[in-house]
Amino acid sequence: MPPPPDTTGHVPLPPGGPVAMPSPPQSPAAHDPAGAIIAVLLIGPAGAGKTSVAKYWADHRRVPTAHISLDDVREWVRSGFADPQSGWNDHSEAQYRLARRTCGFAARNFLANGISCILDDAVFPDRPVVGLGGWKRHVGPGLLPVVLLPGLDIVLERNAERSGNRRLTDEEVARIHGRMAGWYGSGLPIIDNSQLGIPETARILGDVLARSIASPPQW
Repeated sequence: MPPPPDTTGHVPLPPGGPVAMPSPPQSPAAHDPAGAIIAVLLIGPAGAGKTSVAKYWADHRRVPTAHISLDDVREWVRSGFADPQSGWNDHSEAQYRLARRTCGFAARNFLANGISCILDDAVFPDRPVVGLGGWKRHVGPGLLPVVLLPGLDIVLERNAERSGNRRLTDEEVARIHGRMAGWYGSGLPIIDNSQLGIPETARILGDVLARSIASPPQW
């Protein structure tokens, strides 16, 4: 039985449908995505700074914005967590897919309630059906992808500062970074933040998104 309408905290949620393509801006002010309700996918290798940049960008917007981290959602599984570092297998693959679907569902619900979102994930260009194709199915064609890709020396340095199951071997970091280079020539916007701090990277991300709203990338 649903709670009575005046129950504190009971907020009926509208159904979350796929995110539509953003409408072209109608005025110069609309080119600034700071006030737009949008869904962003920030792509990059481990150590690229995706989570830090996504949090900062979300924290400094003029409209309500949520940050949804794939790794955070994946680690909701406690007992039975399939750590890919222990060997990639059907269980770890299934948990990644489940986390992506969960993130997509959360994104649609946030957007349906007027809250923008930014998701971060290490999506590989050589697995388009699982990567971008999966996110398009889970969120919708209006999702705006941006690649964050600093130099290998930078991601190695940042990875070395990590701990726990998020710290990878140097060999794995180099392998992932090499695969990420396939995004060059893909048509997606790429930010090289090798020499940029988090605030500056977030500002450039805002500029890139303004252009993406005006002319959505084909992906």
